Amino acid sequence: MIKMIMSDMDGTLLDNEGNMPEGFDETIEELRKRDVLFVPASGRQYYALLREMGKYADDFIFLAENGTYVKYRGQEVFSSPMKWSKIHEIVAAAEGIGRVYPVLCGKKQAYVQPKWKPYIREASMYFPRYTFVEDFSRIDDEIIKAAFCDCERAQAEELVYPVMKEKFGRDFQVALSSNYWVDVMNLGINKGLAVEKIQEWMGIEPEECACFGDYLNDEQMMHSVYYSYAMANAHPKIREIARFEAPSNEEHGVLVAIQGMMEQGLI
Repeated sequence: MIKMIMSDMDGTLLDNEGNMPEGFDETIEELRKRDVLFVPASGRQYYALLREMGKYADDFIFLAENGTYVKYRGQEVFSSPMKWSKIHEIVAAAEGIGRVYPVLCGKKQAYVQPKWKPYIREASMYFPRYTFVEDFSRIDDEIIKAAFCDCERAQAEELVYPVMKEKFGRDFQVALSSNYWVDVMNLGINKGLAVEKIQEWMGIEPEECACFGDYLNDEQMMHSVYYSYAMANAHPKIREIARFEAPSNEEHGVLVAIQGMMEQGLI
């Protein structure tokens, strides 16, 4: 029987306009009756997840920042802060690409430079708690992820990811989150590892877990559970490695698949 369900947000649970699917609250209520935990598993900031799902603050385990920060009922379950000396090196390399906009993701909030102002709406979608800083070295926070946005070209997979992967792939986890975003985290840190930490903490086996995802930053999560679902709109690699397929995010595929699990007696 499935005891825990992880779901990515953008391109997976949310539709293409960023809206929650109709019937979400009713599905969560049914999962609660059946003692099934729901885990939003996202590249978004913890506070962005709370903005969307604040009424479930005491019910959900929040897997944020691509696995670098996990909280339950306001308490930290897992995190992986980066070393400042390396952060400066990573930011310098990204800025060397040109027209790349960095975000340093801290436990307290996110930090952006003034050049973000024309695109701050894009940043605030994922990092609602942020502040402008001129000098990253003056930040008083633990940084758990460095994110880089190709705001103008939407070609992160071609222009940003290869450079960051070549320069830092041996020492850091470099994840492509979308055509806009590339995330750099401590080596080995990803959604999959965070799921394994939650499984260990909760005493739940991979065979008792399901997950839903659509993009490359969901790859390791697919390997951490048995019931791995790729959305119909997922990246080809995710569709290749997932055991099952759900309808697209526009078709409310996560809820459709969960209903199917209930009907099959898996939940």
